[in-house]
Amino acid sequence: MPVRYDIQHTTIYRYRQPVRFGEHRVMFRPRDSHDLRVLATDLDVSPESSVRMIQDPLSNSVALVQPLGRADKLEIVCSFRIEHAHSNNLELPLSKSAELYPFAYTLEERYDLEHYLRPYHDDPDGELTAWARQFIRTDGPTGTRELLIAMNQHIRDNLRYLGRDEEGTQSPAETLKAGSGSCRDFALLMMEAARRLGFATRFVSGYLYDPALDGEGDGDSSTVGAGYTHAWLQAYLPGAGWVPFDPTNNLLGGTQLIRVGIARDPSQAAPISGSWFGESDDYIGMTVSVTVKRRR
Repeated sequence: MPVRYDIQHTTIYRYRQPVRFGEHRVMFRPRDSHDLRVLATDLDVSPESSVRMIQDPLSNSVALVQPLGRADKLEIVCSFRIEHAHSNNLELPLSKSAELYPFAYTLEERYDLEHYLRPYHDDPDGELTAWARQFIRTDGPTGTRELLIAMNQHIRDNLRYLGRDEEGTQSPAETLKAGSGSCRDFALLMMEAARRLGFATRFVSGYLYDPALDGEGDGDSSTVGAGYTHAWLQAYLPGAGWVPFDPTNNLLGGTQLIRVGIARDPSQAAPISGSWFGESDDYIGMTVSVTVKRRR
């Protein structure tokens, strides 16, 4: 049965005195598809602003928000209701030719997937490639799906999650060296590692539902990243299509992941970005809160 969620995402920027704002790019509306349907959306901005909705080159819905006056606080509240089908394309059969690694995409697939196959971060010493190749079995055939599942779990089990409010993403090399990172860092690490093995991958930003935060279960959830925006990745597997992997929580699809934006690189999928004009020390800080509630 489909699951319905009510989601509210509030971002507040505070300043020491009223400042002037440039245009802000807000990516908040979930991506409709056969497994996720948007039932209602709302966007409230203070101070009063003009809002223009567009689709970016990757068909993400983006609100272009232009505050119309000066203020010492900019508050952006995005609310929506969705219906998430209980489907998991990790369970879909792969094309026979792609069941074992290595496999080859068809020529037509490669044309469409070109930008998702190309690594975006340098690996001058081959450390990331060597790290990725540890998931290729040496004692027998390597299952294509199983390789990615093992990589997903390895990141969850061996790297330490550290939440981070600052913009930007660590490079894969930085994440491996530190042994820690945020959800965006882990998603990028797995994306770039899988690309070096020939997989087409893309970055996904969105939200994560945690039953423990909704008063369900025993309240001792190991899920991390809920209550904020979340990030994971999708890998394109012939026969199954785009399959989600969340290395932060070792999730493999399901209804807990609610996608908003997709991109070739995390820099293209910031939930909110924009500019302001004032003194350099006017900016006090930003707070973000996200609530995801399942409807009974």
